[in-house]
Amino acid sequence: MTSTPYTVADVMTAKVIAVTPDTGFKDIAAAIERWKVTALPVIEGEGRVVGVVSEADLLPKEEFHEHRPGMIEQMRRLGDTAKAGSTRAENLMTTPAVTIRPDASLPQAARLMAERHIKRLPVVDADDTLKGIVSRADLLKVFLRTDDELTEDIRQNVVERLFPLSHNGVTVTVTHGIATLTGSVRDDHLIPMADRLARSVEGIVDVRCRLEAGT
Repeated sequence: MTSTPYTVADVMTAKVIAVTPDTGFKDIAAAIERWKVTALPVIEGEGRVVGVVSEADLLPKEEFHEHRPGMIEQMRRLGDTAKAGSTRAENLMTTPAVTIRPDASLPQAARLMAERHIKRLPVVDADDTLKGIVSRADLLKVFLRTDDELTEDIRQNVVERLFPLSHNGVTVTVTHGIATLTGSVRDDHLIPMADRLARSVEGIVDVRCRLEAGT
């Protein structure tokens, strides 16, 4: 009933800096610094994502630079000690890469980032071909929608559709992303749904539903 939900494709960055499996350590570090990113997708062939190399993958090189890990530490941190001795992306990257599809919803992307403790996701198609990158900051872009946009969205896609006979008696205001619905409606049993649908509008921070039953 509400407007079409935003998808990852709506907010992702289409221009992506990537590396290949044979990219060297110093070139990876230089790319991360130059482009001010925390991780880079690793691609092969015609753009198929095979892994991700991040700042965390490079740090063991510095951590173990001045001392060799003992046997116990090597056993406890096999992955890190292996990366400390690696010089190319194929041995440094995390694989398989955690990716997401362009048509995934923003909540799906946010949950995946939270569950996997990562800051950005390569966006791939059904063939795992790189299409973009989506970051935590990208997911917050919906909150840059203006109050006027949000007001119009709620009025057209919630109030007018849910209350076709009494929508003129409803006032919608949005201030700093907080929506307030006031007035009276005929179908009072739909008031909880109006609250729920208004909250689902992308960019809404909170909803104060003060609708009442009319005659």
